[in-house]
Amino acid sequence: MDYRTFQPHPDLESLVSCYWTLEVPATDSPQRQRIVPDGTIEMAFILGEDVKRYTSENDFILQPRAMVLGQTIEPFYIEPTGYVNTFAIRFYPFGFANFVNVPIKTLVNKETPLETLFGEDTAMALEREIVQATDAEQRIGIIENFLMGKLSEQATVDNIVKTTVDALLSTKGGASIGGILKDDLSKRRKLERKFVKQIGISPKQLGKVIRMQGALKMLLNEDGESLTRIAYENEYYDQAHFIKDFKEFTGVSPKEFLGNENMALSSAFYK
Repeated sequence: MDYRTFQPHPDLESLVSCYWTLEVPATDSPQRQRIVPDGTIEMAFILGEDVKRYTSENDFILQPRAMVLGQTIEPFYIEPTGYVNTFAIRFYPFGFANFVNVPIKTLVNKETPLETLFGEDTAMALEREIVQATDAEQRIGIIENFLMGKLSEQATVDNIVKTTVDALLSTKGGASIGGILKDDLSKRRKLERKFVKQIGISPKQLGKVIRMQGALKMLLNEDGESLTRIAYENEYYDQAHFIKDFKEFTGVSPKEFLGNENMALSSAFYK
């Protein structure tokens, strides 16, 4: 598995977290991979063979070859049908709303074809350029030209949403919304509406995802770290609370997550 990340142009770095590429050779027995929520929205281009996205234990759809994966609040399985080659853009939670006119909540927990968001002609032209590019550097140039063009058509990030996201990120999801807004009920209601519009999920849901991100990174990157310490460092009430949220977030316990072949892709993303 070859997973790489690239930083965006300074003019986009407040909205785009990174660009990433993934290449995995074809095998005779491909493994299903469980994808866990990461609090972001991603635009992805499948350049290799098709990828299955399971909708139940045995049923699946083929992911669109040019798509946007909205906020996810529950894990799901994917499985390659052969050689994997993907180029993608990872947006900050509030970032993608600045490039489209559709309600972000309509993108939650599913893949949306680019043509649905940008029109058939625009989407087909963009996909063709990305496919024909010879390397990641060219693809980044193409997508940044596209995003800069779209950005000039849209409003800037709403300050109340960005302030809240920044507070959640800086506290690893631990900041309370009441504390951020000084318990101003009118602001809280306004924030809830704007969050759903720009991010697709509530502040509470995003905070929960961000907190679990920190715990997952500790679990994967700090060998021998106790579950109690991971829970403490990430402001869970106790180890039992952490394990309960972990199972809800990933579908398995922390011990089952480590070394699980089905978690290899999610582990690479979180490392």
